[in-house]
This record gives sequence, C-alpha cells and structure tokens, in this order.
Amino acid sequence: MICGAVCAAPLVPFAAASQTSSQTSTSAQAEQAPTGSSSSKPGHHGTVRHTRVREDNTPPPELALAEDLIQKKDYAGAEPLLWKVVTSAPDNYVGWFDLGFVENGLGKMDESIAAYRKSVAAKPDVFESNLNLGLQLAKAGQPDAEQFLREATVLKPTSKVAEGQARAWLSLGHVLERSKPEEALAAYRQAAALQPKDEEPHLAAGLLLEKENKFADAEQEYKQALAVNPVSDALTGLANIAMRGRQLPQAAEYLRKLVAAHPEDGSAHIQLGRVLAAESKYDDAAAELQAGAKLAPGDASVQRDLADVYAMAGKNAEAEAAYRGLISGHPNDAEVHHGLGKVLLHEKKFADAQQEFLTAVKLKPDFGAAYGDLAFAASENKNYALTLKALEFRAKLMPEDAGTYFLRASAYDNLKDFKDAAVNYHLFLKVANGKYPDQEWQAKHRLIAIEPKK
Repeated sequence: MICGAVCAAPLVPFAAASQTSSQTSTSAQAEQAPTGSSSSKPGHHGTVRHTRVREDNTPPPELALAEDLIQKKDYAGAEPLLWKVVTSAPDNYVGWFDLGFVENGLGKMDESIAAYRKSVAAKPDVFESNLNLGLQLAKAGQPDAEQFLREATVLKPTSKVAEGQARAWLSLGHVLERSKPEEALAAYRQAAALQPKDEEPHLAAGLLLEKENKFADAEQEYKQALAVNPVSDALTGLANIAMRGRQLPQAAEYLRKLVAAHPEDGSAHIQLGRVLAAESKYDDAAAELQAGAKLAPGDASVQRDLADVYAMAGKNAEAEAAYRGLISGHPNDAEVHHGLGKVLLHEKKFADAQQEFLTAVKLKPDFGAAYGDLAFAASENKNYALTLKALEFRAKLMPEDAGTYFLRASAYDNLKDFKDAAVNYHLFLKVANGKYPDQEWQAKHRLIAIEPKK
C-alpha cells in the first residue's frame, strides 16, 4: 500500500564532535548510516547519516558523552547530560538539537518541539534543525510546520546535500497536500529533480493526482516510479487506475507483478482475486483469495468474497461451507444468509433456502432481492401463500418484472384464484417478449384452461 504521511519520516540526527582545544574549527567528518536504514515508501525518507559538525569553541564533555549514548540509542542516559549542556549554555544550538532528538526518542513530543525551536532560535541557518522542527510540527498537526520545512529547502545540509534537500522538498509536499495541492506537486517534482533515482517523489505525486481524479497524470508519475524500481508500490497505483477504467486485464497484469514481488502481501492477493472474479476467472480468483485469506485470516470480507466466487463458479458445496462459516461468526448478517440461501436454491434444498431468506428479511426488512428469492423458494415448497406475501413486500421495494408476474400467476393458479392468475399471466406475457419460451408456453396454455370462454 502506498503511504504518504510526513509524520512517519524519521528525524535527522547529527552530533557535535568531542574536541580538545587543539582540534577547534576542524573540518566536518561523517559516519555512514547503518545499512538498511532507508525505506522505499513515501513518508520514510531515509535516515540521514550521523554528521559531526564544526564547533567554534571546545564542546562541553557532556555533549560528547550524550552523543555517544545517542549512537547507542540510550536516550534516557543522554537526556540529563544534554539538559546540563543547554542550562549552562542556552545558545548551544547543537545541544538543543540533540535534546530535541532525544526527547523525540523518549516519546516527549512537546519537549522535542520546544528544544528544536530553541536550536533554530540559537542558529536559524542550520538545515537539520529546521527540517526536524518542521517534521515534528507536522506530526503534531501544527500549522507552522510549513514555515520551517520551506526554510530547510533553501539551506544546505551538512552532508549528502542533494539527498537532504530532496527530503525537505518531499516532506514539505506532504504538509501541503491538503491545503495547497498544486504547490505540493511542485515540491514533489523538486524532490524528483534532486534525486532522479528515487521513486518516492513520483509515488507521492501519483497518489495525490489519483486522489484528485487526475488519472492520466497519476499514471505517468507511477510509471516513472516503476522505471526507477520495477517492483515499486507504483504497481498498486497503476492497478487502481486500471480498475477505475474497467481495464481489468491490465489491472490483473499489474497485480500479478505486485504479488510476484511481494508474495507475503495479503492485500495484493485479495485485490488480484477480486479483479479475476470480475473477469469471471473464478478458479484463479479462488486461488488468490485463498492465499490472501491465509495471510489475513481475520478479514471477513475476504471470506465473503471467497464464498461469492465459489457460488459464481458453481462450486456449491464449497460455497455452502464458506457461507455457513461466515454465519457462525456473523449470525446477524442478512447478506450472508441471503448468499447461503441462493446456494441452497442451486442445490435444490428449497426448505433450507426458504429459512435462510426468511432470516435475511427479518434482519433486513427492506431487502428487496431477498423477498424475490424467498418467493421462488416458497413456490418450490408449494407454500403459495408465502410466495404471494413475499412478492407483496418485494413490490414495495423493487419494480415488477417477468419473473415476479409469473410467480404470482402460478401461486394464484395453484390456489384456484383463476381471475388473479389470469391477470398476472397476461402481465407476464406482455413483458416476456419471447425471452422465456417455456414459461410463455405454459402461461398461454393455462390461460386457455382458466379464462372463461367468450
């Protein structure tokens, strides 16, 4: 699934060097980020490497100790050391920055934001502190997130300049999506220009364009992401667009690629199964839905889809078992009782089908289709009074058709009410128009038998 939440983006860490007086004003050096620290999903913009920055004065020993603890993710140990640093030197922007990073690690959002604000106030032209403050404000839903992220886009990161600037643009785009979608798209394109081998800006732009129903433009963004990464989440977006356009074979092709790339993704199997079912490829659909159900065993909607596919494929035994399994967990679901009833009709278990339809309309009194099926089941059970009652309720909810006229005529005929039977046989013949030759033959011959001779 394509994500795009700026609040998911990790903060940028940087640490001041622990230097002696003879090392003052040395050049910046950098430690490489841990392998595998970046993510391929929008909103997770990679972890910028831990950068040591130049200090004009010898940093206090507590700062170096705190930064060693930050590297070990011992935030509780680093916190008091950093408070000591900023208490003794309130203008130490590195101390405030590290404290903001630590407070975030400890889950103290308000304290983290306050520390980052102090860092920016002490030295406004630092990329990392503006970016992290913007990210935290966005996470907290505060409107001035835009201000600091915009500032970050014009500042120079301490290291990995293009990557850092792209991350700032991408984060700004996420913040602007709701209020300024055109500016958000422009931000994503800036990020893409800075990092042409990164799929994230294209994914984010594609998702935004898709939300705005600009499907052709969204498709182009997704295809650019796919050119960067052939197994990108753009496959999901392209499949969504194809399904919206009812281009089912194309949607299935994208989803098959997604399933091949991510066989553990239950949602991809499920979506592929639904597309294949819409193409009437029921056996393939069932296989994908079964795979999805194993990966997402608690998803009742998948079990329902699977039951429906079995029913459409004519696998009545499997469908009946699936529907009964659903009913055991959802006894008050009218749709499931109706689905089971229809399978039981195909199995010619008319008494059981009638009971399921009665349960369905009891649970959902405005269920027009269930009344129609109840009328048919009751007719097969020779319960003609119930047939007429069910048709009466259906007529209040849905228009009459050839089937309802014939069922009503047959019920009246069997109850020896020949006058009403004849009326409904005539209505049936009027709308049938040769579509039901057997029933039309029967209606004509019954009219000969029951109508008075002129």
